[in-house]
Amino acid sequence: MSEESFDMHYVARLARLNLTEEEHVTMGSQVEQILGYIKQLQSVEIDETIQPTAHPIPMSNVTRPDAVTASLDQAKALENAPLQANGLFMVPKIVE
Repeated sequence: MSEESFDMHYVARLARLNLTEEEHVTMGSQVEQILGYIKQLQSVEIDETIQPTAHPIPMSNVTRPDAVTASLDQAKALENAPLQANGLFMVPKIVE
């Protein structure tokens, strides 16, 4: 392998893979190819004006702006509650 050489047996052990020797050789060459592609990508010159994107289509936030509004008073909130006591919602006990 090249200068980015690593121990395929060690990597397989970390991943808890039981590979045969043939699979070690095959996987090792495939990983070496992947590392070669990564090295190619790292050598690409990119202009500093190009911003990284997480989505190929520009997206903007479509939420409404925050605005302070009046909230429900306690009596109005409890108006449709099936069970209530002392100004609180009554719900069935779910934890024993």
